[in-house]
Amino acid sequence: MDDEADGNERNDERIKPRTLKGFRDFLPEAMIPRERIMDIARRVFRSYGFSPIDTPALEYLDVLLGKGGAETDKQLYRFQDHGGRDVGMRFDLTVPLARFAAQHIGTLGTPFKRYHIACVWRGENTQRGRYREFMQCDFDTIGAKNVAADAEVVLVVHDLLRAIGFERFTIRVNNRLVLSGLLESIGLQSHATDVLRALDKLAKIGPERVVEEIQQTAGASAKDAACIVEMVQLSGPNDAVLAQLRPLVSGSERGKEGVDRLSELLSAVSTAGVPAERVRLDVSIARGLDYYTGTVLETTLDDLPTIGSVCSGGRYDNLAELYTNQQLPGIGASLGLDRLLAAMEELGMIEKTRTPAQVFIPYFDASRLGDYLHLAAELRSAGLAVEVYPEPTKLGKQLQYADRKGFRVAVIAGEREFAAGECQIKNLTTTESVTVPRDAVLAEVQRVLAK
Repeated sequence: MDDEADGNERNDERIKPRTLKGFRDFLPEAMIPRERIMDIARRVFRSYGFSPIDTPALEYLDVLLGKGGAETDKQLYRFQDHGGRDVGMRFDLTVPLARFAAQHIGTLGTPFKRYHIACVWRGENTQRGRYREFMQCDFDTIGAKNVAADAEVVLVVHDLLRAIGFERFTIRVNNRLVLSGLLESIGLQSHATDVLRALDKLAKIGPERVVEEIQQTAGASAKDAACIVEMVQLSGPNDAVLAQLRPLVSGSERGKEGVDRLSELLSAVSTAGVPAERVRLDVSIARGLDYYTGTVLETTLDDLPTIGSVCSGGRYDNLAELYTNQQLPGIGASLGLDRLLAAMEELGMIEKTRTPAQVFIPYFDASRLGDYLHLAAELRSAGLAVEVYPEPTKLGKQLQYADRKGFRVAVIAGEREFAAGECQIKNLTTTESVTVPRDAVLAEVQRVLAK
């Protein structure tokens, strides 16, 4: 076989590069804004005293099964590992946190505040801003039952969205005890899970079909199903909704507790300075996962509500009981990074760039490599991100590269500039340039970047 034929045979054996449905590669222009949001989230979480943790991507299957509901169990990636153990990939970061807390709380103590930024996996149908592998940015408090912890979750979500760059958003809050109280009073408490799952579809399928589903799955009468849906559709100012809720749950201590906690929560966040228009009592918020027991919340963007909730969570006081006898109530929320970024792109909030560096230094005088590297080091020591081109080639080619990558400014010096002790500073956005003394380079670069 000749060399050409042998080469063709090898080419035919090459594996076609491709990704699984629901999974993605991230190019620099996509990864740069992702990392920016994660950096902001870390900063906000830490400002409230939340500490970072990490847990394995794989858990024993019994740790995960049955914790999120039947639908979540269907979506779970599960298999047997090489040791024959039944394992699954985490579908969220809250269930692993409950296992983590039960395992380590003796060392950590309570209250324990953590954040966790990591990937999770669900084998569900893909849709806009939703994939089978996605990143969650979670923060939770374990070991605190007081409404103070609930209020802090709302404050963190509020500060996080503002730090990212949003001013028009709504944090919708509810308490599952309110619905539990109503169900208790009409004898449907044992079917709470079926009712919650039906209510979670309210925005997708409408009230009439939700009434039908509650009748079919929970065995409710048409009157009771309609009463449930009517309650969750209450609207108006927060105080007015609270006033309408109280008589509906007057026959249930659980329901009254839910209304009282909502009232205390709304009062606390208002006093803390959150504008009233950003926090709304929405009785329709149920959250689909089974483990929530009290406060639940969802956050929507006023300018793009159709993309769904970008930050959701709630209270789960019983989840850790599956792993320990110790009482470990918890509450927290999760920023949906992928969905948020999809919204930001649609709203034109993401600056297109393929480099995290602001400053570009062309390298076209081959004898001056050390001088270029020294100049870059000076600028980096002042906190700037700088890239030096790795090959001594024509300046025009290097500036085309800089334009393609999205650098903001170029610092240009060749034989003439080095001899004169000068550098040319070029604004790559406007193409304007100015020549300055070597000791004025930093100040001029900073001036251009500040524009």
